[in-house]
Amino acid sequence: MTIEADVVATSKRPWIALGVLCLAALLVSLDLFVMLLAIPSVTAALGATGSQQLWILDVYGFMVAGLMITMGNLGDRLGRRRLLLIAAAVFGVASVVAAYSVNPAMLIGARAVLGIAGAAIAPCTLSLISTLFPDERRRATALGVWGGCFTVGAIIGPIVGGVLLNHFWWGSAFLIGVPAMVVLLAVGPVLLPEYRNERAGRIDVPSVLLSLAAILPVIHGLKHLAAHGADAQALGALAFGVLFGIVFVRRQARLDDPLVDVRLFTRRTFSVTLGSMTAYSMLSGGVMVFVAQYFQLVKGMTPLQAGLALVPGMITSTIGFQLAPRLAQRIRPGVLIPIGVAFTVVGMVVVSLTTSTTVLVIAFAFECFGPGALVILGTNLVIGSVPPEQAGSAGALTQTGNEFGYSLGIAVLGCVVTAVYRGRTGSNSLGETIASGATGDVLEHARDAFTSGLHLAAGITAAALAAMAVLLAVTLRALPVLSRR
Repeated sequence: MTIEADVVATSKRPWIALGVLCLAALLVSLDLFVMLLAIPSVTAALGATGSQQLWILDVYGFMVAGLMITMGNLGDRLGRRRLLLIAAAVFGVASVVAAYSVNPAMLIGARAVLGIAGAAIAPCTLSLISTLFPDERRRATALGVWGGCFTVGAIIGPIVGGVLLNHFWWGSAFLIGVPAMVVLLAVGPVLLPEYRNERAGRIDVPSVLLSLAAILPVIHGLKHLAAHGADAQALGALAFGVLFGIVFVRRQARLDDPLVDVRLFTRRTFSVTLGSMTAYSMLSGGVMVFVAQYFQLVKGMTPLQAGLALVPGMITSTIGFQLAPRLAQRIRPGVLIPIGVAFTVVGMVVVSLTTSTTVLVIAFAFECFGPGALVILGTNLVIGSVPPEQAGSAGALTQTGNEFGYSLGIAVLGCVVTAVYRGRTGSNSLGETIASGATGDVLEHARDAFTSGLHLAAGITAAALAAMAVLLAVTLRALPVLSRR
């Protein structure tokens, strides 16, 4: 393996390098949230059809989810800094192409390239953090700062997006991340260490194809399930993905140099921690989507107002990310992580009972404070439990799990909300009811039905997370507090 140790030898240099990595993470996150606001303007300017709008929104996530494992593995072999800089250059160019697209097809293509580059940025950044901070405590603190940048992007994304879209053309929303990528390209070669596993063999191309054949149909099936229910297309895509997933896992078990070392999942701490992070993304992410819909469809907020109502939650989430590594120096993970999850459980219980906008905003902020310990310490445990040469692959697994969890949460909890709504109104969604021009008692009844669905989804989430907290407490009970090694 090759590593430039002099880059991490001084005490200040790693933190400056972390700032560069975090800047890229911040603006990539911000770019994602701005896109949600930009789509109406994009549709009007380019004349995108309904199907094209979905592809503009979804193709980025498809590429990220489908290629993240491959990119994490490629970074371990090619060089993490090299791949990150290549991805940054591609991301910057694709952002400019997206901003000046002249038709929907051009924009969809640019978004697909952005997704390919984005699939490399997260695992390379995570694995470089593990190189910059080999000490367990400092690595956890660095991960807290890095994770906080994503929630900061969520905070300022709707605000910056609203300002840009009010004063400039729609393409300005795609240019936000370009300055960060330019900075990364300028200072990355100087500040960031290179790390690659020179003993690794070639990437197994059939494994790459099998991973795509497994991941992309599952993500598509989950999204279709959330939007249209359990029809033949959704179930067929899920079955197709699961089948190829089984073939993928069996192939990895036979290879001497696999794309994913499936033996890692035989380690209880690794599998439970990674599974819990995926489950948390599934449950809490799904509820967040329906809370945002509640603000707009039930309370009549604009998209920008709904985004701002979620800002207190993003702020408490950022605080939680910063506190978790410090508390972990005094409190064992088997205690701290379940306590953090308990905050979310309490918040979900309140969400399941309230119809007050103010109480809902406070409850959402309370529940967002909790996941810092799970996300930061969980990521630290996953990356720290593998050899340094596999850090990129491990980081990719955590991020792929988040993508799967989020999509699964929208699909599963969406089915819960839809089932309750359909059972009480006979129609499929509150959005359709509003679009049909319903007023008076009909509209009020429809809003009550959606609220009941949200309450049930939040209640199910609270119960599932409570059980998960118990499992984590038992599994992680023997782990010590963070310490310098």
